[in-house]
Amino acid sequence: MSLFAEFRKEWRYLIRSYRFLIAVVVLLFFGLTSPVLARYQEELMNAIPTGDITVSMPPATVMTAIGQYAKNMAQDGVLLGLLLTMGAVAMEKDKGTAAMMLVKPLPRGSFLTAKFLSLAAMFAICLIVTGLSAYYYTWLLFEAMNIGHWLVLNLLLFVYFLVIVAITLFCSTITRSQGAAIGIAFGLLVIGWFAGGILRLGKFMPGELVTWGVRLMQGDGSQSWIALGVSLGLIIVPLLAAWQIFKRQEL
Repeated sequence: MSLFAEFRKEWRYLIRSYRFLIAVVVLLFFGLTSPVLARYQEELMNAIPTGDITVSMPPATVMTAIGQYAKNMAQDGVLLGLLLTMGAVAMEKDKGTAAMMLVKPLPRGSFLTAKFLSLAAMFAICLIVTGLSAYYYTWLLFEAMNIGHWLVLNLLLFVYFLVIVAITLFCSTITRSQGAAIGIAFGLLVIGWFAGGILRLGKFMPGELVTWGVRLMQGDGSQSWIALGVSLGLIIVPLLAAWQIFKRQEL
């Protein structure tokens, strides 16, 4: 059985299990509401009864919408990456379907690679749809943005998503429980957030990619190549580690 055939199987599973639909709907919803909330935030706040307290907010700008979009996409990317990847391997090992697939025979590296590529393709399509829709709504409510910079922002978000997917896939490989997989993956992410915030290593962590994209939209050309390199390493290393561990596991 080839890698391409396994990829097609995984892709059909993402569609039939509604995982692809869920990812599109969630990201599209928050992507489209980002410019809307940014544009009407003052009206929404003033519509909330506050007695004699007057709410004063700075005028909304296109950067308000961009910042809201980047924050929503990053948060949703973590959540979806964890939830949609946690059972990728653990569930198949628990149900025994992994052993059935590998009897065909299917190389274990191809088994893991197909899962990662199908999830990557899903998030890529979701970001394309969401990015184009959010760009259009932001243009309607504010002004046109630099399309090249917008594409770079979404590409950096995509890399950020892949970090979450790769780490969670690794955790799903080393356990037989989806709960354990998401718990370990979330714990690793918390350690990363701790290192970024408390130890002041944030400019070297994957979250810096989102900040880099927002800076670019602001016209700031400063780059974060180290954070990009670390992010690529956090994609490649967990995948290689998952492959080495999976090769030695008894299914």
